[in-house]
Amino acid sequence: MAGSAGLALCGHELVVRGGSRLLATSTSSSDDDSLFIYDCSAAEKEAREHKGEDAQPAGEGSDTALAAAFSTSGSYFALTDDSKRLILFRTKPWQCLSVRTVVRRCTALTFTASEEKVLVADKSGDVYSFSVLEPHGSGKLELGHLSMLLDVAVSPDDRYVLTADRDEKIRVSWAAAPHNIESFCLGHTEFVSRIFVVPDHPELLLSSSGDRTLRLWQYRSGRELHCCHLPSLQEPAEPWSNKRFAASRITYWRQEDCVALLCDGLPVVCLFQLDVPRRQLVYQQQLTFQHRVWDAAFEEARGLWVLQDCREAPLVLCRPVGGQWQSLPESAVSKRVCAHLRENWAMLEGSAGTDSGFSSLYKATCDNMTTYLKKKEERLQQQLEKKRRRGPPRGSNGQTKKMKAGRAPRSCSS
Repeated sequence: MAGSAGLALCGHELVVRGGSRLLATSTSSSDDDSLFIYDCSAAEKEAREHKGEDAQPAGEGSDTALAAAFSTSGSYFALTDDSKRLILFRTKPWQCLSVRTVVRRCTALTFTASEEKVLVADKSGDVYSFSVLEPHGSGKLELGHLSMLLDVAVSPDDRYVLTADRDEKIRVSWAAAPHNIESFCLGHTEFVSRIFVVPDHPELLLSSSGDRTLRLWQYRSGRELHCCHLPSLQEPAEPWSNKRFAASRITYWRQEDCVALLCDGLPVVCLFQLDVPRRQLVYQQQLTFQHRVWDAAFEEARGLWVLQDCREAPLVLCRPVGGQWQSLPESAVSKRVCAHLRENWAMLEGSAGTDSGFSSLYKATCDNMTTYLKKKEERLQQQLEKKRRRGPPRGSNGQTKKMKAGRAPRSCSS
């Protein structure tokens, strides 16, 4: 989420973002030394020139990139920043197409499969669509939740929009008429941090949550197929075994039906095998790193790229070797990309130690009954103490009070 460095891959296009800047390069060959750098802080002038009809001026912010994504083919790339701007790029060659304002700060974005729209989810629970074919067009409100949205996804056939919110829900809406809800995927007990529709199996959905589970769904019916409790995969001696965490990235490798899960704030990446016939996730391995892991993404041709907080080796490539995943020695491509990152390390330095924002989303635990009973007992003790201080009331010793002399007791007349 906000402030953290990010990694995105599509085909041979690789993008690293940090702070207000993004760096784009290619992994196609060691000879391709092309490099594209963009700074969001320079986008304000463009935003004023290309405002939509009802667009509001960009809000004052830190210009930090908040969310980013490639289109399905990799032809387009979009990001949103802390100054409430949506910036759209063409990637072949890299070129900024437009800078548009959004209503509120965004938490996630995605392209439709047709690449005609960008869907942007924001903190108020709304999803807006922005045209790709008309890059300066205004946004259109598509749907809304009653709580903060944390992720948005689209089915491969563009029929459904899937949204995940802070209130433990995953909602499946019709893309053509978002007010029509196909289903809810219910079962998480904390905020849903990430959702991912499996490309080769478009009926399946992966989700992660602050409840430290990874779940597999048949999302059109809302049926949970499998639940993996992540703490059960960790050794009790590990320092983070009792720590609260949520997944900040779910990424998928088509070659092996492999799912990689990055847990926010932990120097580990968990690897699973998606067993489609049995409709379950099979735990494979845990990759542990010496430095904080910012992000991870698969490149189909090579394997898993891991972005970490280490200036000497900011990017590490991992692949299965002899049935076990391990980091590979630096290749010519990784050396070239790492050299670019070291030259522009200032854009990543601000991400060191930055909180992802998940820590503030957990439900507050409050035992009202215990507090109530404790206060009640304190009140009773105070009342008893006051009575003791006053002493016994007059006439309470059981003796009849003496009547005044010369007065006879009165009786009721019949």
